[in-house]
Amino acid sequence: MTAIVWFRRDLRLTDNPAWTAAAGHGEVRPVFVVEASLWKPGEHRTRQLAGHLVALDTSLRARGGCLTVVPGPASRAIPALAVDADAVYWNQGWSPYSTARDRRVAAALEVPVHRYWGCLVHPPGSIVTRAGEPYRVFTPFYRRWVGSPLTDPVTETASPTVTADPGDGVPDGGGPPLYASGEDGAVGRLESFLGHVDEYDTDRDRPDRDRTSRLSIDLKYGTISPRLLIDEVGGDTAGREAFVRQLAWRDFYAHSLVVQPRSTTQAIRNEFTGIRWRDDPEGLATWTEGRTGYPIVDAGMRQLLAEGWMHNRVRMITASFLVKDLLIDWREGERHFRALLVDGDVAQNVGNWQWVAGTGADAAPYFRVFNPVLQSRKLDPEGEYVRRWVPELRNLPSPLIHAPWERPADAATHGVTIGIDYPAPIVDHGEARQRALAAYNTARGARGSA
Repeated sequence: MTAIVWFRRDLRLTDNPAWTAAAGHGEVRPVFVVEASLWKPGEHRTRQLAGHLVALDTSLRARGGCLTVVPGPASRAIPALAVDADAVYWNQGWSPYSTARDRRVAAALEVPVHRYWGCLVHPPGSIVTRAGEPYRVFTPFYRRWVGSPLTDPVTETASPTVTADPGDGVPDGGGPPLYASGEDGAVGRLESFLGHVDEYDTDRDRPDRDRTSRLSIDLKYGTISPRLLIDEVGGDTAGREAFVRQLAWRDFYAHSLVVQPRSTTQAIRNEFTGIRWRDDPEGLATWTEGRTGYPIVDAGMRQLLAEGWMHNRVRMITASFLVKDLLIDWREGERHFRALLVDGDVAQNVGNWQWVAGTGADAAPYFRVFNPVLQSRKLDPEGEYVRRWVPELRNLPSPLIHAPWERPADAATHGVTIGIDYPAPIVDHGEARQRALAAYNTARGARGSA
């Protein structure tokens, strides 16, 4: 008897419910389907995915088999492979794309399908109000989430025979992965993080200290289980509790996307559906390239281009700048982030962009506008993060580096001529803030009178 385990965003064997359940079947055929629309060689995320697949294949070869890699679409590939199988197992996703794809695959199969939730702490629909409704605000969701019984990570109770058909093999990702791959890479990041997790509550907003876990890279493709993370991290200190709270936010956005799949393209808060966004291709390009003239914004955007990653707090600052200072549609920024982020996840990316824009579930008030200069001075006080990513400003003293245009003569004495060596700000933050508030208020007023 052969069972197919269809791997997707659960590229691990440890605490993998679908893999563990199928292991008792006797013979297991591990499969990954390459969907042409999602495989874009050379992009940060594709390179990382290819690395994860190679690592998974290596783990399976140590068990005497290998990963079968076949081209998509999955609705054709999985049923074709299932002709010689007795059952198909997989862990469910939550994006509109994966939900529709899985529905098509299940409809085409003539063998039993076994589905699990292996990539969230609690599955969608399990954390609801007393009336059985999904939560729209995070804090009560978190209280229910953290108080709900946590299923223990699953462990294998059988050693299956693993098939040895490689199919087409893992395709070229277009370059080496930017980060150590597979379960070993995830464990390495976890072990490194555990060395300073107890300061996470105070240090996680400091890009100069770089004390975030970077485990979002692993949660994206499931090279580590969120339940295992909770097991390892616990909640004995404020830092550990703050980290687990971030896992709750991850569940919250995934659950929200299942309930409101339209949020990938539409504002959740209806009063903001009519915001008059500016059509500003030049401003958008300047933002994506890190040439806005605001050092903390430019540092973040350049880090994204180079590393496929950006510090969480800086993501908020750069997103606020695009939406509020430039008044450019949040969907433009969401697409750019998702294309470049190694950890680019639909639910998390959309949820956080709508939060910053003030248009989403439990979003920041629409009138909250991050001041990039004040944020830089507060969170990168010595300018170390800015110097790392905006090297043309590295010789400026700390008081000057956050807003060099305010004292152009002093900047020039340190070798920085504003407008030549480093761009002048493309907008005045104070004026841009008022413009954004006016646009939001107009949209609210129009909606109220409709």
